[in-house]
Amino acid sequence: MPGTIGEEVAVMGVPYRWVLVAAGALMGCVAVGTMFSLAIFLEPIATDTEWTRAGISSAMTLNFIVMGVGGFLWGAVSDRYGPRIVVLTGSVLLGLALVLASRVDSLLQFQLVYGVLVGLAASTFFAPLIAATMGWFEENRGLAVSLVSAGMGVAPMTISPFARWLISASDWRTAMLLIGIMAWALTIPAALLVRRPPLQTAQPVAGGPAEEGGMTVGEAFRSPQFLVLGLTFFACCAAHSGPIFHMVSYAMVCGVAPLAAVTIYSVEGLAGLGGRLLLGVAADRL
Repeated sequence: MPGTIGEEVAVMGVPYRWVLVAAGALMGCVAVGTMFSLAIFLEPIATDTEWTRAGISSAMTLNFIVMGVGGFLWGAVSDRYGPRIVVLTGSVLLGLALVLASRVDSLLQFQLVYGVLVGLAASTFFAPLIAATMGWFEENRGLAVSLVSAGMGVAPMTISPFARWLISASDWRTAMLLIGIMAWALTIPAALLVRRPPLQTAQPVAGGPAEEGGMTVGEAFRSPQFLVLGLTFFACCAAHSGPIFHMVSYAMVCGVAPLAAVTIYSVEGLAGLGGRLLLGVAADRL
């Protein structure tokens, strides 16, 4: 393994660190896109099964809760065993969850399968991929992280319209089954490209002695920086999750055609994409 970041071998002529960025962006797009595609499935599922919209929407609430808790679990596993095994596990679990959710017969089954398994799978991608990307870059680190995050941002412009098209061409069960298979086909090969950063060192265990000049995990959790960042992420997600999720069904209630309603959701993703990239560049400079 090279001694300095950036001297790694190339993959088809492209420095590996940028291959990781592309793989991370793809996996983030698929993971977030499949999870948020429930907004596209909400109306068709409610019409077909007569389950309440509130009951179906609760699966997304479970997604967020499980994803938040799972982030700690998968982050620790990634530190110990490396990010590849984490994202590969998530890739397998993501496709499996969608395939199983397409076959359920009751609302409770759907809530458990889609809400818990999809949330657990999605939590394998964000923290391990961001941490791995940061470890591969000394320069352009903010841009690299922004590009990985941008993959998640383009999900409304890719997975959501595709889901709407599949539903229009068949039914929601077939559409969800096909998206699950697509998730396997895209994320499993990408996960195999993920490697540990070359200079990644062992992290102190929770409550254990810190590295010289560093913090224990407990001290980090109690630090003002961690608390501010954690509360910021919470406030951000609490503010946007409801409007984003119900945007499509609300537009349809207002008389907007289904595919046109999805484009409203896609514009939101496009608007966020510019901010991610510009702020990533600004982070490197400032």
